[in-house]
Order: sequence, then structure tokens, then C-alpha cells
Amino acid sequence: MSAVDQAEPLAKGLARRGYRLALGLRTWLSELTSGGGASPRLYYAGARAGSHGGPRLKVSKLGEAFPEHPWTYNLVYVLSAGPYPPPAVLRRLQGRGIPVIANQNGVYYPGWYAGDWEAENRRMADPYLLADHVFYQSEFCRRSAERFLGARQGPGEVLYNAVDTSRFRPQERPRDDGAPFVFLVAGKVPAHQAYRLEAAVHGLAEARQRGLDARLVIAGVIDASARGRAQATAEAVDVGSHVTFTGPYTQAAAPALFGGADAFVLTTHNDACPSAVIEAMACALPVVYVRSGGVPELVGADAGVGVETGDAWDGPRSPDPSELGAAMIEVAGRRAAFAVAARSRAVERFDIGAWYERHRQVFQSLLEARRG
Repeated sequence: MSAVDQAEPLAKGLARRGYRLALGLRTWLSELTSGGGASPRLYYAGARAGSHGGPRLKVSKLGEAFPEHPWTYNLVYVLSAGPYPPPAVLRRLQGRGIPVIANQNGVYYPGWYAGDWEAENRRMADPYLLADHVFYQSEFCRRSAERFLGARQGPGEVLYNAVDTSRFRPQERPRDDGAPFVFLVAGKVPAHQAYRLEAAVHGLAEARQRGLDARLVIAGVIDASARGRAQATAEAVDVGSHVTFTGPYTQAAAPALFGGADAFVLTTHNDACPSAVIEAMACALPVVYVRSGGVPELVGADAGVGVETGDAWDGPRSPDPSELGAAMIEVAGRRAAFAVAARSRAVERFDIGAWYERHRQVFQSLLEARRG
């Protein structure tokens, strides 16, 4: 999680509470037909599949290897950023020998959430503390969970997000040495994250002023106000004709999108483990990023260039435009070496095959411990 959110409207909050109550009842009823079997059969506890990042994309990926069995499950997989049944229901399932696994994506804190962040953390802490096993998206996620949710007694480990590196791979395309260097920003950008786009635009302006012929492509689900602010910033710093918005894209179209760029830019503060960074690296894109959250863990020392902002909890930190522009110039000048390192790192550390296998190992060990 990363950046300042807006307080939920009353209607949305009531709808969420109603959904959780209904989910609790539905899960309670499913106890009657669940719990048996020696092979993993998962229930995703109300989280839904989707293709636009976050918990929905994670459920989609997991579902390819572990299809959901909502009425005959023997494991419950809870995502911290998604819906889940009340803790009393989860404890009841554990009492019947059904293990609970939690995927800890991030936490609430003042600089990210404008509502009652402490209450949200208390809600999130319930499945986190009672889970039989926790997967943290990054070491940053582990640190923030320990800080805001409390110390756990049970086992847990870092398991970074993953990508199918056979689909997300370098594109075979000749590069015209005379063409502008293309930086890509991709993903979902809500209104409160408009600073992400403005920072990238300021960095582009700095790089161009220093002689780099470059342009910026912005793709994804972009809030209208965030887009408007970015366009106004681009005009103000005289790079309006070098910034292009291409609109939303699907996971199927993502490899081609990354393949049309030369480097990836991520300016989100305290981003826990952005899948878009891993997808870009798998496509051999170097990464220009801010040194906060879990992103430095993903990129490492050789797959891109970071700009210092530090971890902070009171509000997002934007990179210094001059430093971001310098990072863009460095990545453009050393693109070939960075690209090789990015692809290698993605294949070695973030391939989805290993991600599936580690899940399978943990699932199987929990089932065996239950029988023992």
C-alpha cells in the first residue's frame, strides 16, 4: 500500500460491513461440507479474481494453480487488502482443523489513509495474528506489519509477488538509435496518487533539459483528476508534447506495452511490492524508482537506479526532480547492462513457477501437520 487515501463515504463503509457479515454467514455454512482431503483445496475467503492489480490479480494468479473450492475446502487463504470473514468464524474453522494462511500486503497509516487508520489496522490484525502461516510481500511489509499490527507468534516468510517470465519476456524489436528514449509509467493511479505522475513529468523535464531526447508514456487506469494534474504539469514545464496517455490495458496486453518502452518509472512512495515493477524487469526494462517501501528489494543494485526519499508514515515523499532526471539519464546511458540484470533478476527471483511451488509446500505442510 502506498500514498494518501480518502476516507470512505458512509454508504461504501456500510456496504463493506454488510458484505463481511454475509461472508461470515456463508463461511459458517460451508463448514458443514469442508475440511477433508489430503491435497490443497483453497477458499479465498471472499476475495475475488481480477486483472487490474492488487488482491484481485493475486487471486487470479493463485487460482490458475489452486482453483477455489468454496464449499469443499481444507485451507483458507486470506488477503489483507481484500475482504475476509470475521475473526470468530476463522477461529471456528481452525478449531475444525482447517488452517488459515494470510497474505500480508501492507497496513494503514496516517500518510496513506485519511480515515480511522487505527481501526482499520485493528480489523486487519485479526487474521494476521491468528493465521497459521503468513506470506509477506516484502521485508518492508513485514516491518510495517510488526509496527502497526503487532508481533506474531506463528511462522511467516517473505514471498515476493511473481510473474510468468515465459509471457513477460524481452521483445524482439530493433531500436532506432535516433528515436527518443521511452520511459513508461503503468498501473492504476487514483486521485490521491497524482503526485506519482507529476514527479515522473518533472523528472522527464529535467532529463530533457540536460540533453536526453526522451518521452514519457503513461498507461493504465488513471483517475481523471490525476491525469489533468499531470497534463497541466507537463505544459507548465514545457514537455506537454512529450507525454502520452495510452489508457487502460489488460494483463494479456501488458507484455507488448512493456516491450514498446525502454525503461520503467515508479515514483510511488512506500509501495510494498508492485507487480508492475516485476513485470517490467521480466521484459528487460531497467527501473527508475524511489528508494522507499519494498521496491529496492525488487530492483536490487544492478537492475535500475533509485532516488532517495526514505520510508515515512505521515505522508508521501516525492523525489527531487533533479535527482530523478539524473537517474533517468543514467539508466538511458547504461540501458543494455541494466536490461540484462533486470531480466536475470526477474527469472531467478520472481518467476511464478517458484511462487506456486512455495505455496504448494506450505499448503501441504499445514495439511500434514493437521493430520499428525
